[in-house]
Order: sequence, then C-alpha cells, then structure tokens
Amino acid sequence: MSLNIFREITPLGQNDVYVLLDSYSNGFDYPIHSHPEYELNLVMGVSGVRLVGDNTERFNEYDLVLLGPYLYHKWTGDEYEDGKLKKYRVVTIQFSIDLFEGPMFQKERFYRIRKMLDNSIRGIKFEGDVFKTAMTKMLSLTKDKGFTNILEFIDLLDLLSKTQSITYLASEGFTPATLKWESKRIQQAYNYIIKNFSETKFKLNDVAALINMSESAFSHFFRKYTNKSFTEFLTDVRIGPTCKLLLSTDETISQIAYRSGFNNIANFNRLFKKNKNCTPLEYRQRHKEKTIYDWQEEINMWQFLPPNSKNLDMVGPAINTTKVTHI
Repeated sequence: MSLNIFREITPLGQNDVYVLLDSYSNGFDYPIHSHPEYELNLVMGVSGVRLVGDNTERFNEYDLVLLGPYLYHKWTGDEYEDGKLKKYRVVTIQFSIDLFEGPMFQKERFYRIRKMLDNSIRGIKFEGDVFKTAMTKMLSLTKDKGFTNILEFIDLLDLLSKTQSITYLASEGFTPATLKWESKRIQQAYNYIIKNFSETKFKLNDVAALINMSESAFSHFFRKYTNKSFTEFLTDVRIGPTCKLLLSTDETISQIAYRSGFNNIANFNRLFKKNKNCTPLEYRQRHKEKTIYDWQEEINMWQFLPPNSKNLDMVGPAINTTKVTHI
C-alpha cells in the first residue's frame, strides 16, 4: 500500500523573509505532507506521535524540530484529556530554500547556520537548555516588530546551529527523492538497495556488479557519496521498517528481523540497540501502548511525492484559528 504524501501550499510570499503561523488548539487533522521550504516547528502543551521521514516516535509536551525541504512529516497530538480539549500552542516558521544563498550568507560567520540547514534533511530535534532559550525567542517572533524580527530570526538560527543537544530523526541513509544525487551510479545503487534490502542474502558485491565496479572500488565510491560504509547504510535502511513492524504487528522479534533482512537475531538485537539505544523488545513495550498513529498506510522510506509531480492533492495552512505573520 502506498503512502499518500500531500504537497502543502505554504503561505510564504515572494517578498517574505519568513512566514510564522501561530496556532492555538487548532488540531492535527492535516495529512502527511511535504513542501520545498524549511520549517521550524515548536509544539507546547500537548504530547503525541511525530512522523518525520522514516522516523516515527512519541514527542513530549514541548517539542522543537527543524525540517529540511521536501522532508515529509506529520504531528498527531493527544489533544483530549478526560474528554476535554487541552490548551496547547503550535508556532511554525517557514522560510525559503534559497534564503541563505546570497553573497552575505556565504561568509564564514554563517557557516554553522548553512551546515545546520544542510543537515536538516533528516530532521533535527533540539533538546536541553537550548530548547528553553529557543522557545522564548520563537515566542518573541510572534509579535511583528518589523526589521527587528529578521535580526531575531537570524539570532535564533545562530543559537540552534551552535548547540550539541540535538537528535537527528530520519535515518542517515534517508534522502527525499526530490534531492539530486551527484552521480547516476550512486542513484542506481541506492534504488537497488531500497528494493532489495529485505533479502537476507543481499551483499555488497550484488550492488557492485550492478554498476560494473569491483567490491573495493565500490566500497570507496559508496562511502564518498554517503559518508557511510555499505554495511552501515544497509543497516540504517533496514532498521526503519523494523520500528514500524514492532508497533504495527504482533509478529515476534525474530519474524520481524528476518522480514527486514537480518538473518541473525543476536546481531539484529545488537544493531538495533546501537541505533535506537534500546532493544527491540524495549522499543515495542515503550511505544506500542502509547502510540495513536494510524498505521493503515504502509510507511516506506522510498515513497515520496514524485519529482516534478503535478499532483493537485494539496493541503493549505489551517487559518481559522491560526495567526499568520509575514516578515
């Protein structure tokens, strides 16, 4: 079953530096979607389940995430308590992919911000002390102060770019299809891995032979373009679907491991714990009872809104109870 990803029409105008959406208890009834803009999303006062790329996990009552262009996402909140709607607030800032491409922003002073934006392709969750400061700065941006907002916005990004208190959400091998690879051969290799990762006998030499390279040459080539070894990349690709199966099925951990391409349960447990900081059983026990996400749709990391799509199934910003500020 394919995953339906909607293209959001953001309210960002041609002359806007950014647009800010300030919502009060406005619901989370929008579909899984993506857009070409960066997005910084702050949730306050409600917990729930957050989907970003191939990552799905619980978020607490205070959540701050930076999303890169075309990275599909959805928040689902636990909006009711004892039958009553909770009072919560969501502040979202969206800005263009080319905002920091001007000559001034190529200076060394902005290097950390550019680097952070590059890394946001996986989604970045901010935690610890930086969260509190960033939340205060974002709330300040909800008031239109003219040019001061622009300076405060850059100051906010600078603050976030300096912190080490972050967690990347989507797996390292995850790349939206709308982003171009530098090499046709690496794209060919990537597609082959995505199609065959669940085969337990799948090996490096299968991919190397596909693109007419020796194993050693392909290993060097692959690491150059992905910054990971073939084995590390393949593990990342396999771990994402196992998380979904742990939450959406009652299959045993052994069955899930073999379905996802692992042929050794002990090795699977070791790699899963290394990747998720808990065992598969702990992950299932920790998340399954609390999860409210509807898994009717099959979530696969290679299903994206097709490039150059003319799909008109779009979702616009909810504006009934949302204040929109153009800066």
